[in-house]
Amino acid sequence: MRRPPARLPSPGAPLPFGSDTWPQPWAQMKYFSFNPSVYPNMLSAVSREARAGDLIHVYDKEGQPFGTGFFNPKAKVAVRVMQHGTEPLTEDDLDARVIRAVKLRRELLKLDEVTDACRLIFSDSDGLSGLTVDRYDQTLSIECTSLGVWMRLSRWLPMIHAEAGTTNHVIHVDPDIALMEGIRFADVPEMDAPAPTLVRIREHGIRHHVNFEDGHKTGFFCDQRDNRLRFGQLAAGGRVLDLCCYTGGFSLAAKLIGKCEDITGVDLDEKSIAMAKKNADLNQTRINWVHSDAFTWGRQMIANGETWDAIVLDPPKFLFSRDPEDEDAKKGRNKYYDLNAVAIQLMKPGGLFVTCSCSGLLGLEEFEEIVCRAAHRNKRKLQILDRTGPGMDHPVMSNCPESRYLKVIWAVVV
Repeated sequence: MRRPPARLPSPGAPLPFGSDTWPQPWAQMKYFSFNPSVYPNMLSAVSREARAGDLIHVYDKEGQPFGTGFFNPKAKVAVRVMQHGTEPLTEDDLDARVIRAVKLRRELLKLDEVTDACRLIFSDSDGLSGLTVDRYDQTLSIECTSLGVWMRLSRWLPMIHAEAGTTNHVIHVDPDIALMEGIRFADVPEMDAPAPTLVRIREHGIRHHVNFEDGHKTGFFCDQRDNRLRFGQLAAGGRVLDLCCYTGGFSLAAKLIGKCEDITGVDLDEKSIAMAKKNADLNQTRINWVHSDAFTWGRQMIANGETWDAIVLDPPKFLFSRDPEDEDAKKGRNKYYDLNAVAIQLMKPGGLFVTCSCSGLLGLEEFEEIVCRAAHRNKRKLQILDRTGPGMDHPVMSNCPESRYLKVIWAVVV
């Protein structure tokens, strides 16, 4: 049975004792939570002056200053706390965070030396809840999931361009999120010329097209950059299978970094396969691309007796609920099991198996248990070499473990 949506405290409810001295606007929490997401049922009172998109003062249940964050009474997350403590967060502080996030990638991590595609701002992990910005050469790909961010985007965009050295931008807002947040598509600065729908980027010497209209998420998976490089190095010279290859990142790394000759990339998305072919042409190389369902194609290859020296499995997100009893969640876990079972049966003994999950609601330990079970039930074992995640341009804030979404297991199949 579906639960009714949580509601904010009634505007007519009595105000907390002493709240007449609190700076406006404010919200008070019922109990302690250090997570940045505060849901409506976690609030005991909200000042009558609080408006959607405001930066508000947050107080704990004892009436002590707790933090500062974006407020939105219409949203699923009523308050996004971006600073905890007694010192309030100001608009100037937010501007400084935008600049600091870009400098982290360019000055500390020095990502410009290896790529012109990276994540510049990663929402809560950079203290800017609801804002994700990827850089692709001269174009910013921006994903907005918060009204508070949307209301400040026109101020932040010139700052980000100046720090990143970019000239264009494209903005993505999911229609469902826009409806929930009350985002109206206006008041965002227009560029002098329309932003391109297709750009070229470089990553460890490999060229890629990024399509903003047909691509997933912000157009390209920057988070796998370090893993693509490592896979290319470890798969050197072997026969390679890239299941759920998207636009061919792992395949191209195996070809151009690992000098592998026999590479097959498989994906169900026809547009992704078409882009993978363009990426191979861009790098003046040839790879065997297959437009097919990975489950069906993989089982046919098992029946044909085919095996590979190195397999990378990077499927789309399968899990959308935390509830282990939710039927869709069960189906998602079963998909991870079935697809890993198929891939493991296609491995040569002693071969390299790299399997990924981008489901933030699936923990690393549970994901590894699913993969190991898939191996054991097919009378194979995994010699686990490492467990990795995204590159350092996708940091994890300690009080927001949900941002640790990408999990990658590196193993030898024996």
